Amino acid sequence: MSQPPRTAKTFPPPVMEARRWLDGVTFPKDRPLINVSQAAPVDPPPEQLRQVIADAALHTPSAHLYGPVLGNPDLREEVAAQWSASYGGDIVAGNVAITSGCNQAFCAAITTLCGEGDEVILPTPWYFNHKMWLDMMGTTAVPLPCGAELLPAPDAAAQRINERTRAIVLVTPNNPGGVEYPADLVRAFYELAKEHGITLIIDETYRDFDARPAPPHDLFTDPDWGDTLIQLYSFSKAYRLTGHRVGAMVASPARLAEAEKFLDTVTICPNQLGQIAALWGMQNLSQWLAGERAEILDRRAAIHDHMPKLAAQGWRLLGCGAYFAYLQHPFAESSDKLAPKLVREAGILLLPGTMFRPADDAAGGQEVRVAFANVDRDGIATLFDRLASLRWPLAPAPDRA
Repeated sequence: MSQPPRTAKTFPPPVMEARRWLDGVTFPKDRPLINVSQAAPVDPPPEQLRQVIADAALHTPSAHLYGPVLGNPDLREEVAAQWSASYGGDIVAGNVAITSGCNQAFCAAITTLCGEGDEVILPTPWYFNHKMWLDMMGTTAVPLPCGAELLPAPDAAAQRINERTRAIVLVTPNNPGGVEYPADLVRAFYELAKEHGITLIIDETYRDFDARPAPPHDLFTDPDWGDTLIQLYSFSKAYRLTGHRVGAMVASPARLAEAEKFLDTVTICPNQLGQIAALWGMQNLSQWLAGERAEILDRRAAIHDHMPKLAAQGWRLLGCGAYFAYLQHPFAESSDKLAPKLVREAGILLLPGTMFRPADDAAGGQEVRVAFANVDRDGIATLFDRLASLRWPLAPAPDRA
């Protein structure tokens, strides 16, 4: 008997599902839609960067041709140099692959690590695209429930490691929870992976918006880091290049040689205009990016400033940072039913916690994710006012404890 296709083994794209909730809904002028469903910046790149892209499109013939599968050497060298300076480690261009977005970097990493029936440990709530790729790979996602502060515990991860385990995945700052994992926690997971001969994958898509001035971890200072660590990154958030699809995978040269097989088969090479833009951004937009970071941190502060009005109605803030606030709602109805209802009755589009947890994990029904990067302070105030005004039936008190 034939088996179903790999795509049938996973769920539909959550963000696309949420967008369909808007179909047929109109929003009055005095209550326009507040869209906090997706973390992608909606503003275009700064004008200087757009001019660089335009000039390259007009005057750089190679921008329209295939390039190296692992990315252009100048961008790989720039990432290596800046990462070495930021993390205090020794990273060279041969450790860097440029990919078509960070999602592709994750797919490439997993493809080099896992076979049918292998296992990867994912802290929950998880990033749904990670789960989707594992499903389609025939790899089992092993949930690692996080504690009250949305921090995973190495001891709990150790209990889930067996002969089929190939990797542990951490996302910091976290998506969906926003939490910044302490450096000593990241180190503990690294040592755990090293001890068991498995890989630690760290997705640092939101590293540019980490509130801490110090490096988020010191793993690259280990001379043998490449034996255990794979780091993933996205240029999309830092330079507003979401449509250009540019990400990075930092790993050992041997690992990248395996990833090259996957990348050559899927896209042949990363987007040339996107790579040109990412390189120029890294070399010229540090001050601009610092301003972007300050704005995101102020919006994070606005979440905390307005949280008391929600707390008074029984809401809890479980995590907040980078682009995200992760909240527990007080209502009796599950979040997967509440989220479409919020569109119709409150003009709010957000994602339910059920999209970030296993189907049998009841906690997702009490949780929602707010992606606040595209909502300014005034918009956050309006969002919280609308949420605080909801008078829907409440869950029993113990469920909100």
